[in-house]
Amino acid sequence: MTFGKHAVLFFSTGFYSGYIPFAPGTFGTLTALPLCYLLSLCSRGTWAVIIVAVIALAVWLADSSEKLIGRKDPGCIVIDEIAGMLVTVAGLPFNFFTVAAGFVLFRMLDIFKPFPIRTLERKIPGGAGIVVDDIAAGIMGNITLRIILYLI
Repeated sequence: MTFGKHAVLFFSTGFYSGYIPFAPGTFGTLTALPLCYLLSLCSRGTWAVIIVAVIALAVWLADSSEKLIGRKDPGCIVIDEIAGMLVTVAGLPFNFFTVAAGFVLFRMLDIFKPFPIRTLERKIPGGAGIVVDDIAAGIMGNITLRIILYLI
């Protein structure tokens, strides 16, 4: 395998965290936390640009990895969880409560896939299909987290 293919798998599997034999999505989501912290230090405009770039990169990496691995939406691809977690906490304060609540909300939404998340996952093929359900979960998680923060 070439260096480029190894690099694609390295990043799409969340620095190989996706190969952990149990709960790879959870471990993949955890790998997003340092990036969430770094982005919390940036302006909201910078956050937005970086998140859009990460989503675009995630689609490409997921699509490329799916082809390299030879299976549809393999569990070891966790770049989608990384992108989804970034969306979940985007524009919110980076503190223990926000990160912990965002993490739990995102994982629950990603696992249970309420409408329209499951529909998006089923209808969209390739890398976009792998990523779009996690972005939808991230958007729903972000909105829910904003409501929770408002109420408390």
